Amino acid sequence: MAYSFKGAISFGLIYIPITLHNAVQSNQIGFNLIEKNTMSRVRYKKTCQDCDGREVKQKDIVKGYEYEEGKYVVFTNDDFEKIKSKRDKNIIIEAFVQLSEIDPVYYDRPYYVVPEKGAERAFALLKEAMEADGRAGIARSVLGAKETLVALRVKNGVMYLNTMHFHEEIRPAPYLSPEIDLQEQELSLASALIAAMAKPFEPKNYVDEYRQKIERAIAAKIQGKEIVVREEDDFNPALDLMTALQESLSRYETNARA
Repeated sequence: MAYSFKGAISFGLIYIPITLHNAVQSNQIGFNLIEKNTMSRVRYKKTCQDCDGREVKQKDIVKGYEYEEGKYVVFTNDDFEKIKSKRDKNIIIEAFVQLSEIDPVYYDRPYYVVPEKGAERAFALLKEAMEADGRAGIARSVLGAKETLVALRVKNGVMYLNTMHFHEEIRPAPYLSPEIDLQEQELSLASALIAAMAKPFEPKNYVDEYRQKIERAIAAKIQGKEIVVREEDDFNPALDLMTALQESLSRYETNARA
């Protein structure tokens, strides 16, 4: 499996060469944009302000920073690599924190961490110690051309690296709940409903049903059939909160006994 990053994890005087591998893949169904009359693919041509409509070839496109209006300095991939120090190219753990202290809102993209040959023992030591203590290693590293906050964590013997958002990137919550005097019976029913719906998290039980509907719709379109709209029961927003809680709890308890 091709790796996305090659470097090393460092903590104290311990140095562990590793590679990172993508942990997720996109299963999104791709649709092309087409012109509805000719059924021909819509193409996008890269051009520039002073190109008089001429298409710009990929090899002639570079990254530029505008330091004054209309004036740029050009940066190549080699320039970005020259700027990186050895520290930037590695994952130097700055602190070990309790995994439970990290709010999931900070997590971005996950990677599998794989040790290089010869580093297996040190890697196993770090991995087992972290999992036993329930801790995550917090570090910063330059991945690509951007410094990234990262968390190293271990679950079921597998080490992951999650890229993270910096604190200043997290937007404030748009809604803070005002003080509401909730009735004891409401809280009791809500807790009972949550308990009735409680079950272990089994990721394999949750599939992309909308993707499956799109696949069936594509198959129907290919066969010249119309997409069938299935009738579904509407939600009933007219129920008051107490009645909705009672009826919901009754429904789940009935299903549990069935």
